[in-house]
Amino acid sequence: MLSTYTYPRFAYRTPPELASVSTGENATAGAHRYPVVVVGAGPIGLATAIDLAQQGVPVVVIDDDETVSVGSRGLCYAKRTLEILDRLGCGDPVVAKGVSWHVGRVFFGKEEVYNFELQAEPHYKRPGMVNLQQYYLEQYLVERAQQLPNLDLRWKSRVVGIEQHGDGAELRVETPEGEYTIAAQWVVACDGARSPVRKLLGVDVEGKIFKDRFLIADVVMKADFPAERWFWFTPPFHNGQSVLLHREADNVWRIDFQLGWDADPEEEKKPERVIPRIRAMLGPDAEFELEWVSVYTFQCRRMADFRHGRVLFAGDAAHQVSPFGARGANSGIQDADNLAWKLKYVLAGVAPESLLDSYSQERGRAADENLRHSTRSTDFITPKSAVSRLFRDATLTLARTAPFARALVNSGRLSTATLLTDSPLNTPDAPDAGFPARMAPGTPLDDAPVTDAAGAQGWLVEKAGNRFVGLYFAGADAPGAARCAALRALAHTSAPIDVLVIASVPGLAADGLTVLHDAQGIATQRYHAQPGTFYLVRPDQHVCARWCAFDPAAVAAALARALGLED
Repeated sequence: MLSTYTYPRFAYRTPPELASVSTGENATAGAHRYPVVVVGAGPIGLATAIDLAQQGVPVVVIDDDETVSVGSRGLCYAKRTLEILDRLGCGDPVVAKGVSWHVGRVFFGKEEVYNFELQAEPHYKRPGMVNLQQYYLEQYLVERAQQLPNLDLRWKSRVVGIEQHGDGAELRVETPEGEYTIAAQWVVACDGARSPVRKLLGVDVEGKIFKDRFLIADVVMKADFPAERWFWFTPPFHNGQSVLLHREADNVWRIDFQLGWDADPEEEKKPERVIPRIRAMLGPDAEFELEWVSVYTFQCRRMADFRHGRVLFAGDAAHQVSPFGARGANSGIQDADNLAWKLKYVLAGVAPESLLDSYSQERGRAADENLRHSTRSTDFITPKSAVSRLFRDATLTLARTAPFARALVNSGRLSTATLLTDSPLNTPDAPDAGFPARMAPGTPLDDAPVTDAAGAQGWLVEKAGNRFVGLYFAGADAPGAARCAALRALAHTSAPIDVLVIASVPGLAADGLTVLHDAQGIATQRYHAQPGTFYLVRPDQHVCARWCAFDPAAVAAALARALGLED
């Protein structure tokens, strides 16, 4: 039990497969077949299911629990993740309840070495990072899922068997009322680092387990610390090891203490061991209460392939990283963002099954990037030799006065969206296009403030998603009738493209098209746009092609490539 949060209990309901048994059918004969079954109702499973359901795909979620996660667990959600949560209908409650921050500070001993800003530019809807306990995020996702009529949440249901066939898979599910079989065209396994589905298929993760342990202590207190990320190397209050401090919602503070590999996890979780550490940090007169305590070991591992036949893996089931850098939940939610639209188009017969191989390719590259950053962070934070420690401490000392050394300090490279610039789904820029690297194909959409035809203020990113979108930059002149007709025709392709016209003046007319006013010129600047510039954007809000001038035939070819229909 927590003093600041009351855990909800979600009711188990008899599934239709078992209801058919009561009418005389057996569980296998009465098996229902669904387009997608998601295993695991954590943040990644729920995000995947909501994304699919919002796109009209019926989905079942199976989870062996009846509540949200115990303890704060995942904590920091980056700007890109917040934009995805906006699209899923959960961004506002997460930002409202969470603690927004954008400054990090690094200390060596007692002294601040340097500080950094997460968001160097203004004019974004969402902050660089929001801290919120994972149980709140899961609660908001469950509440959103319950609003969707084609999303079936099944609690207290455990997957105990799986068989794949040519066109689908069958899951054997254990419930309080007995077992039943559920059939699916596709299964998405989001069942965590110990993934039962992964074990049932006989596949594993590969990588490295680091020989160090950290203590997480969630502490309820009223403190004067600002809402920033503070990281100490060898502070005087913790025996020369490392400490991380974050503020959470409800006056809860997350403190991570490095323990060393020889520490006994069960002993270190006892209050008589935890409280003295906190008092040494905060002072003998500090008033606080322990909310939740855990001990974790670093793991940097991934599956070789995220697709195994009709089963796709996402989140911790597919890859695991150390917690420094907030790369776990952020990467997992971006897995869901990448996968859902591809499943939709494959199920609809618009794209071939091979499109799903690009999920493993793209998110495998993201996992490799996260593992690389996470491994380097862990090696820097927890040096395993005298030489490594000497290098680290010299770097920290130099970073006080030498800006170049600060790039070598690694207290956890914070999560950013992976650039999918080498994706086979991208159409490369024309050699003479003259575009800069910013907003190249494979890049997530960059946000900018815009105004709609009614004068309502909004944001460019929130206007795109769950469909292919074209951004046509008109400048100050309305597109002619022929150009408008060609842009409107994109809505009638096999995968409809919804065109947004970006205008530099208010009141611009574009017959039958949505016009957005770029009042401050920020979108035009960030997209390096001239009148006639056109961007094609995937349903997960990544650019897949761009042109200096709109060309319907080129757009059609790029759409086919983005759907995996052409190389």
